Amino acid sequence: MKAYIVGVGMTKFEKPETRDWQYWDMVKEAGSAALADAGVRYEQVQQVPVGYCFQASTAGQRAAYELGLTGVPVYNVNNNCATGSTALMIARQFVEGGISDCVLALGFEKMARGALGGGGSDGGAADFRTSPVARHYGIMAAAHGFEMSPPTAQIFGDAAREHMDRYGTTEAQLAAVGAKNHRHSVNNPYAQFQDAYTVDEILAARTVHRPLTKLQCSPTSDGAAAAVVVSERFVESHGLGDRAVEIVAQAMTTDTGESFASGTCIDAVGRPMSRAAAQQVYDASGLSAADLDVIELHDCFSINELLTYEALGLCGEGESGKLVESGATTYGGRWVVNPSGGLISKGHPLGATGIAQVAELTWQLRGEAGPRQVPDARVGLAHNIGLGGAAVVTLLRR
Repeated sequence: MKAYIVGVGMTKFEKPETRDWQYWDMVKEAGSAALADAGVRYEQVQQVPVGYCFQASTAGQRAAYELGLTGVPVYNVNNNCATGSTALMIARQFVEGGISDCVLALGFEKMARGALGGGGSDGGAADFRTSPVARHYGIMAAAHGFEMSPPTAQIFGDAAREHMDRYGTTEAQLAAVGAKNHRHSVNNPYAQFQDAYTVDEILAARTVHRPLTKLQCSPTSDGAAAAVVVSERFVESHGLGDRAVEIVAQAMTTDTGESFASGTCIDAVGRPMSRAAAQQVYDASGLSAADLDVIELHDCFSINELLTYEALGLCGEGESGKLVESGATTYGGRWVVNPSGGLISKGHPLGATGIAQVAELTWQLRGEAGPRQVPDARVGLAHNIGLGGAAVVTLLRR
C-alpha cells in the first residue's frame, strides 16, 4: 500500500531560551499547522509516533495531548539526530502495512545552550567508556587523540582532516558548504539564522575544532515539526490528491563492520550507512541520483555534507569538495541541496530535524516554497543521520 504526505507544519527554529515556550507549545503549533495543511482533524488520526531526545519518557503524550485527548496510541521515539525521520518511518510503516489510514508524525526538541555533548553525562572523555557512542569515539581517540573541544565537533572535524589529507579537500571547500547553506537560509522564515556570509567570513569565524569554524557547525535549537501520513484510499476518499506527495521509498540502516574496520572518523561518523540506505532507496524506487531535483541532507557540520554527497552518489569518493566548489549543489546547478539552509543555518532541534527536512521537500515538490523554490522540482530526497548510529533516507515524488 502506498503512503503519502498530505500535510506538514513546523515552528520557526529558535536559539534555546529565545522564546518563553515549552515543548508542548511547539508541538501544538507544528502539529496544528500540519493538520490544517492536510484538512484533517486530530480525531481522524489513528497513530502518533513522537520523536525527541532530551525529555523524559511519555513526553510524547504530554506534547500530543495539546492537539486532543482522543486516546490515540502515542509512541515515544529516540534515535539521536535521526529521531525525526525515525518517527516518520514508523508512520509510513503503519500506513504501508495497512494498519492505519492516517498517522501523525511529530518531532520536537527543547535544548540547552552550548555545544552538544558526546553522549555521556557531561560530554567529557571519561564518559565515553559507558556512552552509547563509546566505540565511535574510541576510533577517534585511537586515530587522533582527544582534544578539549566539543566531542561531536571533534569527531566530525577529525573526519574533515582525514578527507583533506586523503583527497586534497581544502578548507575553502568546506567553508563553501557553510556559505551556500547560510545564503539559502536568507529566504527561509523558519530558519534560526537568516544571514549570508562569504567563504572568507566563514573561514575567519571562531574555530570550534580545526578545520571547522562556528559558521560550519549546526547550532543547538528549539523547535518542532509535523507530518500527516496517509494511505492512498484516504487520499482518494478525502479528495487530497492536490496535497499529496508520495513516499516512494524509505530505508534505515545502522552501523556495520565497515563503520569501524578502517579506523577512520570518515567511516565512524556514518558514510557507509548513509551509502547503504541511499542504495536501498534507489533499488526500491528504480531511481538514482540523476533523477533527483532537490535534496535536504544532514549537514550537522560542513564535512558531513561533503561525505553525504559521496554516499548519495552525487559524485565519486573524494570528489565532493570540488563538487560544492563548482556550484553544482545550489540554484542554477545540477541539484539544489539544503534550500532550507540546512542544519547549519536553519538549526538542529534533534527530534524535529528529520521531519522538518520532509516538510521543506513537501513545500518544494508542491511548488509552495516561495523565494527559495527550486524550479520544476518533482523528486526530492531527505537524508537524516544520527551518530551511534542510524541513517534514514527518504525519497519523495509529486
